[in-house]
Amino acid sequence: MCQINTDPMKSQVGFLEVVVPPDILDYQTSTDMVVREGTNVTLRCAATGSPRPSIVWRREDGEQIPMVGNTEVSSIEGSVFNITRVNRLHMGAYLCIASNGVPPTVSKRIMLIVHFPPMIWIQNQLVGAYEGQEMTLECHSEAYPKSINYWTTDKGEIIAQGDKYEPILQDNAYKVYMKLTIRSVGPSDFGSYKCVSKNSLGDTDGSIKLYQIPHPSTPARLPATTAQPSPDTEGGLGVAGASSGSGGGKGAATEKKLKGAKKERNHSHETNEIMDDSETEVMRERDLKLRGRPNDRSSYRPGDGSDNGSAGRFLDHVIIIMAPSILLINWRLSWLRSMPWPHQVPP
Repeated sequence: MCQINTDPMKSQVGFLEVVVPPDILDYQTSTDMVVREGTNVTLRCAATGSPRPSIVWRREDGEQIPMVGNTEVSSIEGSVFNITRVNRLHMGAYLCIASNGVPPTVSKRIMLIVHFPPMIWIQNQLVGAYEGQEMTLECHSEAYPKSINYWTTDKGEIIAQGDKYEPILQDNAYKVYMKLTIRSVGPSDFGSYKCVSKNSLGDTDGSIKLYQIPHPSTPARLPATTAQPSPDTEGGLGVAGASSGSGGGKGAATEKKLKGAKKERNHSHETNEIMDDSETEVMRERDLKLRGRPNDRSSYRPGDGSDNGSAGRFLDHVIIIMAPSILLINWRLSWLRSMPWPHQVPP
């Protein structure tokens, strides 16, 4: 208070507030913790300052914090952070951040380590391969403390790096990705393989069976075929197409018969033409003998003045009138010889 001795006296009262930045108390704050999976964990953080600082918990990597009921949060407020049934997803570094509006804000890093025995996941337990193929088997393992991982055959022999096999391990925190590459698979490579994971808390393994499949072959290309139209018969008839199933067999047989019939008709038609020419030649020779003329078609002229009177002219007229009828009869006889019985005589 400030006072002036006057009449009347004057005085002034003032208030002084001292602010103190936050400070985390190490002896009351949790340190790095190692716990077994499934236990309950409590993290504490104590801080002083003026005004009284507030405390917030966050993950150092910025990831969400798993909570009960499959929920996730980005931060937890309060000096005490309780985790029920901790699991491997909770493992990591946490920051206890204290602030009261007076700079600077302070934080402390607390590492939570969760121990658990090895576990293995296999995506494909049956894998097929053909001889000569390069095949890769895959296996996923989780364990902490870090595990020892290797591959074995079905006889228990450990598979080492070599020209035939190439085991590869890729680890990330408590996760391990195991691969086994088999170069040029042979008959002796088919069988079971095991991926094994061991640590101080236990061991486990997973089995993958490699079985033989036929070697893929390029299918032969069939030649492109187009349906050929069936030939028409002499009477204007033809085969439109072969039906599927049993009808297809009948259609093929019918088409074959029609083709054979056509060949016979063509042959008989040529024969008819030859027979017609020969029979015409015989008729002319007979006529020349009756008329007493030489066998010369170039000199044969019906009605020529060199014949013997009226008898020759009468014979010429008879031959000219009867020739068409004789030719028609010969053509019908030839046609009847070429056709199978029974048949109808064409008009």
